[in-house]
Amino acid sequence: MNKILVNTNSAEETMQFAEKLAKVLGKGAVLLLHGDLGAGKTHFVKGFVKGIGSKSVVTSPTFTLLNIYDDGKLPIYHFDMYRLSSKEEAEEIGFNEYFDANNSNGIVLVEWPEKVEGLITCPHINVQIKKLDENKREIIVGGGK
Repeated sequence: MNKILVNTNSAEETMQFAEKLAKVLGKGAVLLLHGDLGAGKTHFVKGFVKGIGSKSVVTSPTFTLLNIYDDGKLPIYHFDMYRLSSKEEAEEIGFNEYFDANNSNGIVLVEWPEKVEGLITCPHINVQIKKLDENKREIIVGGGK
């Protein structure tokens, strides 16, 4: 995938961009969402989930590590690794089972993927979200394996 650079001026624009992206990706896609706290990763997920056709209310799965949204055209597996204490903890919850593109029936989104660096070895798309000011974001999609 070629890199895509988008600047958004609000949370709504970030969600609209993610919604459009969701409409062109298919099952087996893995997106790694990079960005500081408050960068807009969860807003990106909200738009993405809407783009799949889900009516689910998206929340950050910070305390549960995984939320599944399965009422759209494909299930979305939304991981938030922020509070993860170790890679071993991720392996214990079956994290690796979601990263076999040949057997995946949905799309995987991972916030804070650096916490599980080395565990995601399948092809993936990096999404870098950078906070430029209170409302503006720079989003770079592409790269990865």
